[in-house]
Amino acid sequence: MIALPKSIRVFERGWLSSNNVLLVDDACAALVDTGYATHAHQTRALVQQALGVRPLDLIVNTHLHSDHCGGNALLQATWPCRTAIPSSEADAVRDWDDTRLTFRATGQTCERFSFTETIEPGAQLTLGALQWDVLGAPGHDPHSLMLYCADERLLISADALWENGFGVIFPELEGESGFAEQQAVLEMIARLDVRVVIPGHGAPFTNVQGALESAFSRVAWLRADPTRNAKNALKVLIVFKLLAVRAMTFDALLAMLDEATVLRAAASMLAPRSEWSALLTGVIESLAKSGALTVDGTRLLAPAA
Repeated sequence: MIALPKSIRVFERGWLSSNNVLLVDDACAALVDTGYATHAHQTRALVQQALGVRPLDLIVNTHLHSDHCGGNALLQATWPCRTAIPSSEADAVRDWDDTRLTFRATGQTCERFSFTETIEPGAQLTLGALQWDVLGAPGHDPHSLMLYCADERLLISADALWENGFGVIFPELEGESGFAEQQAVLEMIARLDVRVVIPGHGAPFTNVQGALESAFSRVAWLRADPTRNAKNALKVLIVFKLLAVRAMTFDALLAMLDEATVLRAAASMLAPRSEWSALLTGVIESLAKSGALTVDGTRLLAPAA
């Protein structure tokens, strides 16, 4: 059992929703990341059960991928809580700019939410009666942040470091730099004194050195052949979509490759448009073999919940 301060509670979620980290002290009850829209009511129930009659005071988003902020709107409607987002995303959220926010581009959903404040690298937050440094974590997402508590040697790493890897390097799909940034973030984590990592997905872990070695190896593997990142992105986004909708047809999924710009970019790195049907067939066969989905005629089904 990993020992965390009494002021911290981690709701470990699945791969559709990110973990939620509840930090409570006398002054503030704060939640770091709110999961996906499909699980918003479940997120609210978890927070209500933990807080009782006490309201939620603050939401902190490490980044604005839909699986990390999809519960924002419902929590804001339930409690008059403040919401802090990465400062570089402020204009996009204020204007709800579909071309800059990633929800439509990835074929996902997120109900519109507001924010009251912003955070950026170099800031300090008091959460759960602990002092946290805000660290930049570009790579997976150029706007992503992490939270580090030096006193307790805790790192809330979002999708920059998991026990077995890290999130898809999305900037590389659209011709932007991301591998170098991910490498730099891992090097920064290696310089920190970290006892426990609370990742965006998966259980908290203490084998930080082992996780870093695995992550460094994965960055090198992806950099050696960027199509590996594209294929991984395609697989991840297909599975994510199926987890949300539970079932869809092959033709509907093929249409998504054209409609969602991130999927289109990934597919374009792997095959010309005329070969996307064959590409998708191969990806689906691979996912079915691994148990990530089931094929029923022309329908694709998510695994049993």
